[in-house]
Amino acid sequence: MSFSKPNFSEATLTRLRLKDYSPFSGMCVTCLDGCPGYCEIAKSGVRGREYIYPKPYGKVTSASEKDYPIDFSHFNINGTCVGALGVEPDPDKATFPAVDIETRIGDIKLRGPWFTTGLGSTFIARDNWEGVAIGSALFGTMVGVGENVCGVDPDAEIKNGKVVRSPEMERRIRLFKEWQRDNYGGVIVQENVEDSRLGTLEYVIEQLGIEFVEIKWGQGAKDIGGEIKLSDIKRAKQLKDRGYIVFPDPDDPIIQDLYQKGGIKEFERHSRLGMASVEGFVKRAEELRRRGAKYISLKTGAYRPKDLALALRAASEGKADLLIVDGAGGGTGMSPWRMMNEWGIPTVYLEALTYKYAKMLAEKGKHVPTIAIAGGFTLEDHIFKGLALGAPYVKLVAMGRATLTAAMVGKNLGEWIKKGTIPKEYAEYGNDIEEIFVAVAEIKKILGDDWKKVPPAALSVYGYFDRLAVGLKQFMAGARKFKLEYITRDDIVALTKEAAEVTGIPYVMDLDHEESMKILFD
Repeated sequence: MSFSKPNFSEATLTRLRLKDYSPFSGMCVTCLDGCPGYCEIAKSGVRGREYIYPKPYGKVTSASEKDYPIDFSHFNINGTCVGALGVEPDPDKATFPAVDIETRIGDIKLRGPWFTTGLGSTFIARDNWEGVAIGSALFGTMVGVGENVCGVDPDAEIKNGKVVRSPEMERRIRLFKEWQRDNYGGVIVQENVEDSRLGTLEYVIEQLGIEFVEIKWGQGAKDIGGEIKLSDIKRAKQLKDRGYIVFPDPDDPIIQDLYQKGGIKEFERHSRLGMASVEGFVKRAEELRRRGAKYISLKTGAYRPKDLALALRAASEGKADLLIVDGAGGGTGMSPWRMMNEWGIPTVYLEALTYKYAKMLAEKGKHVPTIAIAGGFTLEDHIFKGLALGAPYVKLVAMGRATLTAAMVGKNLGEWIKKGTIPKEYAEYGNDIEEIFVAVAEIKKILGDDWKKVPPAALSVYGYFDRLAVGLKQFMAGARKFKLEYITRDDIVALTKEAAEVTGIPYVMDLDHEESMKILFD
């Protein structure tokens, strides 16, 4: 059995000539001399490295299609008909709307145990930031500005190698702060190697009032630095001059000539690989605190187990407030397609290791930061299972693609409403924003007549988050857990023995055996 589908994918706009193919190579069972060439091999022969990445860049997010042996569908959420934790066990009081899903990181209050992380310099993150930021602010959760935002900003002012002004960074932070209410939520700004050299975090702390900053070691979608594509050779040269790795080289006369002739249509900007260490993290965290940072986050990717241990050790010794662990399989605005599928430790496996290592640290009296798990989370059942699998150390779920999807659809639907070209999926609800976006009712209660200033993309993000909140409350009420602190690993059950073996979660046929025997016979 193959878990992968090499050599063709809708992600790269490639396919096969035949329906029958070799599962291990992904090639048609017969490769025909005369075929136009639909597959990744063929198109790579013509366009080369362009077919490493999903298409079209700037208009899509993407994630692995590999069918990992274990994912969160291999677990179910336990329910019970007995008692209630966090509320009086009274049918009139233990109702699902009474479930409390608020949480905190230090003094930062969140209205739900999830946030959006790492929206960096990719075009799709930039173009949909407004909806994500405003929707997150109105709901009351956090949003992360990812890597390279200042460095890629064409209007950024850089003096002596340091950023002194970035209109794009200013825009991103302003959009959240203008709509933040009751001091819920916040903005986290991330740095990678190039950001560190540019002084991005020093700039946002000292000039823009950011208190929560993040040091990036990695992410789940890839184990190399971030990438974007560029269509203009002048922009490619600008970013090369700012210290980025750019391919092909915009200063190469051959490349310049081919660009003018139309033979070179795009450039890639790459970030450098970081060199992680416990000492390096602790030193950088201390520097940032001296500059004025109140909260420090470390984000790590789907690396091998010893690197996860390194991240936990660094977060512990550096007294990090948050550790984000991003599993393989999750999403991205631009990462190599095969890498997304074939590298790293998938989320369930990685979270099982995270729980194991965090428990060891806690038992030795070491500092364990709030942990957020990321990598393919989209709906309320995922959130519940993610919190339960890593309880009590995993207290948050971090998302990216899902929030962007809500923002993109809301943004586009707003334009279609203006033009009178509403898709039939939504036309059944009405003809204007008030009729179509159900979040309007709640936003009116919050803002009054100012609700009209909220862009449709933000209405959509708020509506999506509200659905997550209600759905999570329903699952928690069914488990009789009326506050997040009561969620434990006992609240989920493994449906396969392999899932039980990997995670330590009881197999369904072994669950509650001793208690059941006592009930039956004592």
